[in-house]
Amino acid sequence: MGVKERQEREREAVARSILDAARDLFVAEGYHNVSIRKIAERIEYSPAAIYSYFPSKDDIFFALAEEGFHILFRPSEKTCDETDLIAIIRSSFWRVYEFSRSHPEYFALMFVDRTVPRINKDWQRFGFVREMKAQLGVKIQHAIDAGYFPAGSRSDAIARVLLTAVFGAAVAGLCPRGVPEDVDALARDTLEATLTGLRNGSPVTFVPVHSAEPLSDAPDARE
Repeated sequence: MGVKERQEREREAVARSILDAARDLFVAEGYHNVSIRKIAERIEYSPAAIYSYFPSKDDIFFALAEEGFHILFRPSEKTCDETDLIAIIRSSFWRVYEFSRSHPEYFALMFVDRTVPRINKDWQRFGFVREMKAQLGVKIQHAIDAGYFPAGSRSDAIARVLLTAVFGAAVAGLCPRGVPEDVDALARDTLEATLTGLRNGSPVTFVPVHSAEPLSDAPDARE
């Protein structure tokens, strides 16, 4: 291994240590309560060393959020019939819940902590998030056009309602108190009931105002 390659690996290892320490601290103490100095103390580095890797605490969060979204959108090993639009939609939202169970620390940081910066501050970096959201919107619109949802339904409204249902179950799973014995079953039933209600014409009074917002900004009130 050459000197340059070894130095690059060492730098990647330090960056990984910074991100891991920051993620754990952000989740345990809240983003707003964690400083660069506190992250440096966790990995026994100086704050100046941290800044040589990440210009600011926000940049550390953006790096973690980017990782989280790549994990969330990673192709699933489970496949469904590409002609079954409802199965595709169901699977897409269920993936969000599964992400909350398999990577609760990322989910909590990205979607629960209200003190983190909005990812549209680094809009270009998260272009792939907007693209995935747009693709899901197209699939929902195809389902509307095919008659699986009432004519005139808005794909963005349907997406928001389904996402909120999944988020509710996901947060319940993260809550240390009052968690159902089988939170997975609750999540599955919540998603299915919401999807069935939308398909059967349950009135949707919600009108999205920021339909172009990234996924991480969609379910909460920071808009």
